[in-house]
This record gives sequence, structure tokens and C-alpha cells, in this order.
Amino acid sequence: MSGHNKWSTIKRKKGAVDAKRGAIFTKIIREITVSVKNGGGEDPNSNPRLRVAVQKAKENNMPIDNIERAILKASGKMEGVVYEEIRYEGYGPGGIAIMVDTITDNKNRTHPELRSLFSKSGGNLGEAGCVAFMFDKKGVIEIDAGQTNEDDLMELLLDFNVDDIKTEEDGSITVTVNPEGFTAASEAIVAKGYKTSFNETTYVPKTTVVLDEKKSEQCLRLVESLEDHDDVQNVYGNYEIPDDIMEKLQG
Repeated sequence: MSGHNKWSTIKRKKGAVDAKRGAIFTKIIREITVSVKNGGGEDPNSNPRLRVAVQKAKENNMPIDNIERAILKASGKMEGVVYEEIRYEGYGPGGIAIMVDTITDNKNRTHPELRSLFSKSGGNLGEAGCVAFMFDKKGVIEIDAGQTNEDDLMELLLDFNVDDIKTEEDGSITVTVNPEGFTAASEAIVAKGYKTSFNETTYVPKTTVVLDEKKSEQCLRLVESLEDHDDVQNVYGNYEIPDDIMEKLQG
């Protein structure tokens, strides 16, 4: 796993303590909106992307009324804002590759603001397609420690295009699966009652760049500033931060 994924997991595990709930709800509502418009309708049972968005909303304790209202607005049954999905690509400290998925109601605002964030952290925004080829789309499921083992998971997921099952240093298990097998694999794991800290399709770097302490600090500053931007849904990077440096920067 890349340093980015590791850092995001750490942030998620502590996120309930210091996250800005309003900002989280805003991002989830935007995801629900585009999931309905671009992902296959307003029924979560037949729209996998919407199903994941609704599950994320529930995990973050979003009121059911908010979820239902977002779906109604997206389906045109209530008046709502028109959002556009845009991917931005660029380079961070040390030449690392960064992809940023946004959902915005004003790209003329989003583009210059993201360009400024890149510049302030020693990076630069690039052209569309400049780094996308460095990533593969995968389903990633991180299962909390102490619930199962690699052999049992392999048997459970035998038919779901699994690429890798790996036990991490903290005892959690990471399952990487091709996108076409993700929904079935995720449902099988959830049906077993296993608790997960991450359960989404994401972009995994084909190779990673190991950063020193200074570049790691700049990199994490960039990633956090991007993730905190209202229009940003996901940030992907191909950097690797050694555990000792990560622990020092966290401390």
C-alpha cells in the first residue's frame, strides 16, 4: 500500500474526534448526487456507487432525512444544485504523482484554488492525463485486526477476482480486488460481519516514490490541504513514507 493510503487510514481512525462534520456531510451529499445522476438511478440496490455513498453517509451518522433529500434532489424530484465531476492531476514534492477527484458547482473557482494549493506545497498542477497512467483502479477493503485470517478470506473470496490478500503490521488485513469483483467481494465480507476501516474502489499506484522527512512533511501538508477543500472528494498519490518518518510527523 502507498504511504497515502496508510496516512488516510490513520486519519480515518482518528477522524471521528476532530473531523468537521459539516464538511464531511457536504462531500457525501455531493457524492450521492453524482451517484444518482451518473451511476444508474436512485435505487441503491441497483446502483452500486450510490449504495457505497449511502453506506458512507450512515457510517458518518448522517440523518436519514438528509440522505433521502439528497437523492430526491439528484433525481430531479426536488430543486438542487448542478454538480460536475472533474479530475485534476499534478506533481507534488519530490516529483510524486497526485490525482484529485472533485465534485464542484463552479470549476472556475475550483481550478485556481487547487493550483494554488499545489504551488504552496512545492508542487504544480499538470495537464489532464499527465499522471493517471501511473495508477490502477482497484477495490480495496481493509479488515480490522483479529477477525479472520488470509486463508479463510482466500476461500471466501475465491470467485471475486482478488489480486492480493495481505496481513499488515498492525494485524489488519488488506484485500485488493479488480473493480468488477469489488461489489461482490465487499458484500461477502460485510455479510460475514467483519468490521472494515476502508471499503471502496480507489486508485493504487503501480510504483511508489520513497520520500525523505522534509519531502514527506511537504507531501502530507499538500494532501491534507487538498482533502480539506470543499470540492475535493478523493486524493491519490504514489508516494511512500517510511514508518519511522510517519510516526515522527504524527507525534
